[in-house]
Amino acid sequence: MSGSDDIYAFVMKGEVAQFSVNTELRRTDESPQDILDRIREAFPIDLLEDEYLISADKMALVYKIIASFENAARKFIQDRLIEEHGAKWWENKVPQGVRDQAEKRKADEAQHRYHGSRGTSMIFYTQMSDLVSIIQNNEEDFTDYIPSVAWARQLFRAVERSRNVIMHSGELSLNDIQRVGMNIRDWLQQVGG
Repeated sequence: MSGSDDIYAFVMKGEVAQFSVNTELRRTDESPQDILDRIREAFPIDLLEDEYLISADKMALVYKIIASFENAARKFIQDRLIEEHGAKWWENKVPQGVRDQAEKRKADEAQHRYHGSRGTSMIFYTQMSDLVSIIQNNEEDFTDYIPSVAWARQLFRAVERSRNVIMHSGELSLNDIQRVGMNIRDWLQQVGG
């Protein structure tokens, strides 16, 4: 099998797995609104204070954008390394410490099979700081897209700081939201969306 066949097989396995997960998560006869209604019915929303619900609603949109950015960055890094190094990119091009931590997260997840998983690729078990380590370890593969590792590090730190506030039930100020939006916009304009 040639290198391009290996890449094609690797990518297709991921696409098939993702399709299976997506199919499992929703019924074919349900609209997106039906799915949201089912989610709302699973929680005692009427027992929670409006103040907290309003704050959470505002941050939900910000989180949605940050999560989409984070996964797009993961996919960009993965695709670039597959293109340059083939299907064994994870083993050959990702620092050992990053791989070890990702394996640990995946193993922990495997202990709780009743719960959903992070994704079909090991890169989905990484954190934002790990993404910078991967870029730094393979800087030559990203010079066409990323001006410097320091630029990427600063950008990911700024986005991660806001992400962490939201993930721990905090609320960002409008200035924080604008800052994270500017960082995401800069990344997308630099590397492509």
